[in-house]
Amino acid sequence: MRKWGPLVAVCLGTFMLLLDVTIVTVALPAMAGALNASLSDLQWVIDIYALALAALLMGAGSAADTVGRRKVYVVGTVLFALASLACGLSTGSGMLVAMRCVQGVGGAAMFATTLSLLGSHYQGRDRGVAFGVWGSVSGAAAALGPVLGGLLTQDLDWRWIFFVNLPVSVVAVVMTLRYVRESRGAAGQRLDVWGTLSWTVFAGAVTYAVIRANAVGWGSSRTLVMFVVAVLALVAFLLVERKVAHPMLDPRLFRGSSFVAVMLAAFALNAAAFGVLPYTSIWLQTVLGFSPLKGGLVMVPLAAAAFVVAALSGRLLHGAPARYTVGGGLVLIGAGELAMTVLKGSSGWTALLAGLIVAGVGVGLVNPALSQAALASVPPYRAGMAGGSVNTFRQLGYALGVALFGTLAADRMARSLTGHAPDPHGTAQALAGGGAQGILAHVPQSARAATGLAMRTAFTSGLDAAALWAGVVGIVAGVLALWLVRPQEHQAPPAGPAADGTPAVPDRAGSAV
Repeated sequence: MRKWGPLVAVCLGTFMLLLDVTIVTVALPAMAGALNASLSDLQWVIDIYALALAALLMGAGSAADTVGRRKVYVVGTVLFALASLACGLSTGSGMLVAMRCVQGVGGAAMFATTLSLLGSHYQGRDRGVAFGVWGSVSGAAAALGPVLGGLLTQDLDWRWIFFVNLPVSVVAVVMTLRYVRESRGAAGQRLDVWGTLSWTVFAGAVTYAVIRANAVGWGSSRTLVMFVVAVLALVAFLLVERKVAHPMLDPRLFRGSSFVAVMLAAFALNAAAFGVLPYTSIWLQTVLGFSPLKGGLVMVPLAAAAFVVAALSGRLLHGAPARYTVGGGLVLIGAGELAMTVLKGSSGWTALLAGLIVAGVGVGLVNPALSQAALASVPPYRAGMAGGSVNTFRQLGYALGVALFGTLAADRMARSLTGHAPDPHGTAQALAGGGAQGILAHVPQSARAATGLAMRTAFTSGLDAAALWAGVVGIVAGVLALWLVRPQEHQAPPAGPAADGTPAVPDRAGSAV
């Protein structure tokens, strides 16, 4: 156990934090009913967690290299557990969103250290085994999230999707303290405080602007001000990163077309493949009347296809150029999303089946190749930076995908409801937020059949619009990857190995959803 204890400790934490990216998807309708949450509230419940990961992942990795990776991992796990408890005890949507943010902070501290800890404990063949097991656990967490969330929500209560983290956290902390030794990065490395702050402001401002745009308007002063703040924060981030001695993301890497294309691919992967799924889950449960478990099982074809194809492609396509696997996979994701734009008011879940499978095949092709493509696009001594960056862009893609596609879906629902509801915009907001049954309860019995058909038609038109744009994102990103990703030649590193004597770890922060 002493040999593989570090692997078990790290995998427990990884499974838990990645499970919480997707586990809330099928619990959204139950949360909306219990907390009287709006569409915007539900978007933030999902987005704030992914946003905290995206905003703090690189900064947390930098902090861990400075103060100690084991220490940061343990502190992050404890913070994650306490926030999970608070999420489960939430009495309102505001409290839940706030605690999900704290959860994301803890998750970022854990996620940023996982592979660095494994890299400091295993060498040679053992390292390959450890990274392979870690990758399988990461994929399983994303796949099991909707199903486990459905089971807990249906048989217990939605709060248990958070309470279940507590015993896992305790075991992870105990095993980490017992089996994992401390390690650090290069001597003299400092935390990039201003870079972390400016990146956090950028990510938060742009996500807030997109989520609020449907309520206040894309051209409103509030939306435009937030976009201006986001642009200014991004400029500040780039300026800071050019000046600091140890940047968490060196802007000069963006001079390479391959690096740019890989970051766009990482963003598009999570946005296109997963950004529409929360609203699909709401449609399944609140419009079609599925149970949380049955709603979660509908997502299984995507997860199963991704899992099988990832396993096969790792064997059969080993050594294949990354531009074909990444670019081709993104095109398939886009095609799968376009195949789901066939919903009508009378459609059932089987209308999604073909598109889910095609998108899952695409995810399975992209996932194993994306991190390697990121590493190949930078000099070897920037491997940790590339790993952290690719996962930062993945989480940012998920956060913005959920925000953007939800806003587009609600806008399309409002247009479909014009002439069928006295307040199309408000009705669309309530419908997209899981309030279908509440709307019908206030409609006279004689008009419920017509109102129900109008709502089903409106919701499916919204899903079609969101899936259409998700498909466009996937295909455009895939074409850019096919065009721009190329093998690179790099100069030798300017510095020696890490302070603890361990070689460079290819990927500081995981590669799952």
